[in-house]
Amino acid sequence: MVRGRRVASLLWVAALAGSAGCRHLPGSGGGSDGLSRNVSEGKSLLESGQTDAALAELLKSPDDPDSLYYQGRVWARKAESAPLPTPPPAPSPAPAGWQAPPTPELKTEEVRAAQLYEKAIAAKPDSPGPHLGLAQLLAPHAAHLHDLAEEAAKHKKPAPATADLPVDVSVDRVIRAYQFAMQADPTGSVPVDELVRFGRRVGRLDAAEAGFAEMVHRKKEAETAEPLARYGDFLAEEKKDPMGAIEQYRQVLIWKPDDDATRNKVAAIYLKMAAESFAAQQYAIADDRLKDASKYITDRTSAQGQTLAEYQNKLHSIRR
Repeated sequence: MVRGRRVASLLWVAALAGSAGCRHLPGSGGGSDGLSRNVSEGKSLLESGQTDAALAELLKSPDDPDSLYYQGRVWARKAESAPLPTPPPAPSPAPAGWQAPPTPELKTEEVRAAQLYEKAIAAKPDSPGPHLGLAQLLAPHAAHLHDLAEEAAKHKKPAPATADLPVDVSVDRVIRAYQFAMQADPTGSVPVDELVRFGRRVGRLDAAEAGFAEMVHRKKEAETAEPLARYGDFLAEEKKDPMGAIEQYRQVLIWKPDDDATRNKVAAIYLKMAAESFAAQQYAIADDRLKDASKYITDRTSAQGQTLAEYQNKLHSIRR
């Protein structure tokens, strides 16, 4: 079962890395400009799938910051096809009471990739590529350990030990790596999108919200409606912050005043708040929420329009 959950975590991030992780970022050696000949050649070999040849070429400039980054990518690529790690063999004869140690969390290739990304970061901390590469490498393991810790907590058992891991694979470490990549790449969308996705995956809504806020900030004026709508959905459905969601939806309606889907979302929130106020016998507040909802309901024959009329009639009966 543990192995199955681990595979599920790996599959989760594989889709993430496949859609975004292979994109190159400015300042990371993402293009050929500014790369030495050896690094440029190694990069080309890596992108054509020749990992061994790429590594040999990159090792001609072993301490070059961009070379370190691409060496990390080589080992990360090798890790994709490497078998899952297995526990060390049992001693023979096994002593009484011997228990098999847990399966190593990281593949040897992943450890090597992480170490190279860390070296690249130390050599060139303002380069986004190593930060993003490190985050993408560690994210599935952080998610897996998060799941194991939650499962252990349900059964009142200790969380899996992580102190002896060769690399810090904590949720906080991954979030920091995404944040550093985001800061180093002030116009890109990849670190921002992945911070949001990872924060949601591991229940760190603070990190996801920070990503959404940055996403909204980065979009040009003509493109703001879509991220604002996504941010509003997140606040309404996951953060349980209805007024925050309404604020984002209102911003959407500035750019798209005829967006019926967004108007319906605002109306639904106000109607729900009105219903809760009715249940608490807070009729003045309920009246205010109904008035707010009515501003966003254009079709009074719709389901929302009928709900509005129903509550308005109840309020009228109470006041009589």
